[in-house]
Amino acid sequence: MDYHDIITIEPGKRSGKPCIWGMRITVYDILKYLAGGMTEAEILEDFSELTSADIKACLAFAADREKKLFVASL
Repeated sequence: MDYHDIITIEPGKRSGKPCIWGMRITVYDILKYLAGGMTEAEILEDFSELTSADIKACLAFAADREKKLFVASL
């Protein structure tokens, strides 16, 4: 998934943390909810402005960042 149109980083928004476009919900927030056991359906129910694509973009962003950390450590 190409997350570049969904995930944005703006210095003045949430201290520059990666956020879902047009929202103040961070990638970290979504990952924390998923790690805490919430399902995608529960997150979407709690945050009606989110879409399934937004959640998948957060996962893709995190996977890409993890891959970059691994490559950089080599």
